[in-house]
Amino acid sequence: MAKMAVIGTGDGILVFKAAGVDAYPAEDEKKAREILRAIAKDYAVIFIAEDLAAKLGDFLKRFNEEPYPAVLAIPSGGENTGFGMQELKMASEKALGADILFKNR
Repeated sequence: MAKMAVIGTGDGILVFKAAGVDAYPAEDEKKAREILRAIAKDYAVIFIAEDLAAKLGDFLKRFNEEPYPAVLAIPSGGENTGFGMQELKMASEKALGADILFKNR
């Protein structure tokens, strides 16, 4: 099984930890960037809370250039910014050449 981690704030990461995913608390985007740099080589998949991921946009783009780790934004329990869905839409369009998941959204 591929190693997975989650970076996020508050209790939201505890659910992942209970499921066996390594959890890294980050109170702000600076700490999230620091953690991501430190753990990137050790994991195949890294989930990051959407509120943190939205603030790390350009930094996260460098991970799109390599197959691993896959860095995926997930809802963070606060206000849904739509960042994660927008990133998923762009990734699917890039991989498939067409928007087959979200048509007209």
